[in-house]
Amino acid sequence: MKHIQYQTQGTCSRLIDVVADDNDIIQQVAFLGGCNGNLQGISRMVQGLHADDVISRLSGIQCGAKPTSCPDQLCEALKQLKNA
Repeated sequence: MKHIQYQTQGTCSRLIDVVADDNDIIQQVAFLGGCNGNLQGISRMVQGLHADDVISRLSGIQCGAKPTSCPDQLCEALKQLKNA
């Protein structure tokens, strides 16, 4: 199993906790801070998906005028998790 606690940058959420198996299949995602309902939905939707699929779908999403978003920061966390 792989585990990372990623400190976000530029979003309302402050931390993303991600667990994936050795094949980069996401087992669990939890956000600290941010829009609780939306982030619970994202967490459940990505569970069971391969990290690469999530990265390809969610990378680059912006939140309003911000250059990033919670989904985009999740992708950054997944990239680090894959390289760990």
